[in-house]
Amino acid sequence: MKTLTSPFRLLASLLAVLVLFTAASCGSKEGKVEGVNMLYGTQSKVWKTDKELSSTGDKVKQTDAQEDERITFFANGQYNMTAPTGAVNGKYTFDQGAKTITMTPDGAAQSNTFTVVTLTDDKLTLKAPTGAELKLEKE
Repeated sequence: MKTLTSPFRLLASLLAVLVLFTAASCGSKEGKVEGVNMLYGTQSKVWKTDKELSSTGDKVKQTDAQEDERITFFANGQYNMTAPTGAVNGKYTFDQGAKTITMTPDGAAQSNTFTVVTLTDDKLTLKAPTGAELKLEKE
């Protein structure tokens, strides 16, 4: 058996590393934060709850009312949250660099800022300052 010469051995090693890197990057989208347009699509996008985790990482059981809640983000920086008990409108700002979203309900003096853990075309995970996470999926 003939051993590979040095340039071929280097090329084979680089190809092996490339295959490993590609396989690892094609896995889960969790932790990937894409551009703000993933939040609202072309004009608006509706998100529904997939699951909620407590600050300790335990799954929180959703009530029927919580499962019916929806949040719509619009391209103009507005949002609308609907639930069986009512609706809330407001404004949001998304900071790509800091990976945060700040939401201010209309008429409210205080806003809420969440860390954006994941933002892809069909997944959105928001983390509250308490450590609790809300995992949303595109409706």
